[in-house]
Amino acid sequence: MIELTWKEARDVLRTHREQNIRQSQKVVDIWENVLNDNVDKLGDEKYVVWEQVCFCALDCNRMDIANECLVQLFIKFPNSSRHRLLEELTHEYLERYDEAIALLDLMIENDDTNASPRKRKIAILKSKGKIAEAVRELNEYLKKFMMDQDAWNELCDLYLSEQEYAKAAFCMEELILQNPHNHLFHLRFAEIKYTQGGFDNLELAMAYYCQALKLSPSNMRALFGVFLCAKHISSSQKCNLNRKKKVKEILSWSLEQIQAQYDQVADPLQQNDVVKNLQNLDLSAS
Repeated sequence: MIELTWKEARDVLRTHREQNIRQSQKVVDIWENVLNDNVDKLGDEKYVVWEQVCFCALDCNRMDIANECLVQLFIKFPNSSRHRLLEELTHEYLERYDEAIALLDLMIENDDTNASPRKRKIAILKSKGKIAEAVRELNEYLKKFMMDQDAWNELCDLYLSEQEYAKAAFCMEELILQNPHNHLFHLRFAEIKYTQGGFDNLELAMAYYCQALKLSPSNMRALFGVFLCAKHISSSQKCNLNRKKKVKEILSWSLEQIQAQYDQVADPLQQNDVVKNLQNLDLSAS
């Protein structure tokens, strides 16, 4: 049993909203035991509380409470986009996905500058395994919201799941342009180009691994990436003598850096084994 005054309960829900705390069962319990009978004391704040409680009730599969909140919000805001989004979430929880998408399409048609319904639609399509449709919707979304880094990351993930590496690399290029000091973006772009393979892609991958190291000098993933790229390039027939000499210097440098990293955390036997294994690594079959 929740033992709070209605003011204390109100303050708890305020704190949850302000700090974006997601403790749905606690919110539902507070609503049932304290605030439901004192809702009129909240004044106009009761509308945002109804919305908050509705979200939490859906999390807890309490459709009775969710529907009660929806009814109250509909009476006050019959044409509100926020109410429609809650209604759409209710359809999702009940697994009525066609109805949810139809409602989202209506919201997008009424206000194509509202990002929330577009994101919900993409999430539904992805969860249903409709990757091609999700990609199409995400591309449409990015035409209007080009600076949404999470969306570019999501699109990259979808392309990678379909093994469309060139398109995934384009997404990472957009992210690097938006945030050139994020070493993770350089690292991921390098990994995509390494996966694509081929002499030119390996050269580009090594350059971006090096940039990731410049931004994050202790990044072991980037160090191993430099090593692998240099190993491949130095053994390629397309690598001329001058380039091969420089790449071998990079190869030796990467081994030294890997050794130095292991010196800090591993025992001497493990250090020697790691470097020895890397030196003897045969990549001819890959």
